[in-house]
Amino acid sequence: MAQEGFDGIELVVRTMAQTAVDNETYFSELDAVVGDGDFGYSLARGFEIVLATWDDLDRSDAATFLRKVAVIITSRVGGTSGPLWGTAFMRAAAAAGSDRIGAAEALAMLRAAITGIKERGQSDVGDKTLLDALVPAVDALEGYLAAGQGAASAVTAAAKVARASAEGTSSMLAKRGRAAYTGERSIGSPDAGAIGVAVMFEQLAGAWPG
Repeated sequence: MAQEGFDGIELVVRTMAQTAVDNETYFSELDAVVGDGDFGYSLARGFEIVLATWDDLDRSDAATFLRKVAVIITSRVGGTSGPLWGTAFMRAAAAAGSDRIGAAEALAMLRAAITGIKERGQSDVGDKTLLDALVPAVDALEGYLAAGQGAASAVTAAAKVARASAEGTSSMLAKRGRAAYTGERSIGSPDAGAIGVAVMFEQLAGAWPG
């Protein structure tokens, strides 16, 4: 998380985008268990546009870059995912204070994104959503960085927490989204959004320079 300028931001966004496109079928299959099965499809449709227009995205500053991504996601991703993920990017953009993105700035952006998701989705940790993987992962990231771990090690540790937390949603009762309508049937399978976050963290851990 200590890369300066756009390097770290671009790596995170591009990794997220590629992961969403590569795992379209997998994420949709997960969502189909108790949801409407469109999570993977919807996410891929937005992020494939991000990849297709990658070289043309405005890089005047970090905030502008992230706002452009947010607009694409909000307009191209269908269902409830578009507003949630779009809001996350928009809030991260608002928290991007400079082009020198170190650990403190990165964490502030992630916390802002989390707050945006909570407010937009009227959800929190424990509701069986992507927050159940994202929040523990960011907590772990912050803790490892505060302990003096390097960025690569901290991201790898956060990815492991994200995976364990995402798998842990299997025992939860869904309280938000289409899955909430299935009641007790939502217990026994992990939340697709949480798994999506875990896979993104895992891919980022593999791509982050040591």
